[in-house]
Amino acid sequence: MFQFFTQNSEIIVRLTMAVGLGLLIGGERILVRKEAGMKTHALVSLGAAVFIVISEMIALKYGGAGGLDPSRIASQIIVGIGFLGAGSIILQGNRLLGLTTASGLWVTAGIGMAAGFGFYSLALISTVLVLFVLVIVYKFEAPIRKISDDKDKQNSSLN
Repeated sequence: MFQFFTQNSEIIVRLTMAVGLGLLIGGERILVRKEAGMKTHALVSLGAAVFIVISEMIALKYGGAGGLDPSRIASQIIVGIGFLGAGSIILQGNRLLGLTTASGLWVTAGIGMAAGFGFYSLALISTVLVLFVLVIVYKFEAPIRKISDDKDKQNSSLN
């Protein structure tokens, strides 16, 4: 059993980091009562990391033989997450809802990809920046939205 962990320690670290960073982002989403929370973000990040690790394993095992291009896997992660994100966006009245969730899932996949490649600093810095945008920028956005909503109400009452 110990041999398994030593032989796979790098993979374990990459995947664990992907899950941990996804959990952090998902935790913020839960705090603001959004549907896509900790499990969703952790799984998106883990899934992206797993596919990256698979692409590296393919490259090591087969090299360029047979026209295999492991970088295609990375590009397809982005496409797949686009579909997942699109499913989280809904139109309610004249408002689009879920754009932040969709973009959060998209960037979480990128963070998982960075962790999967072993780019730990990139993954960590990106997570900090995501949390900055979701938490700090939100604090500045709320009063601006209130001003905008007040102006919309004034304009609609004049018409």
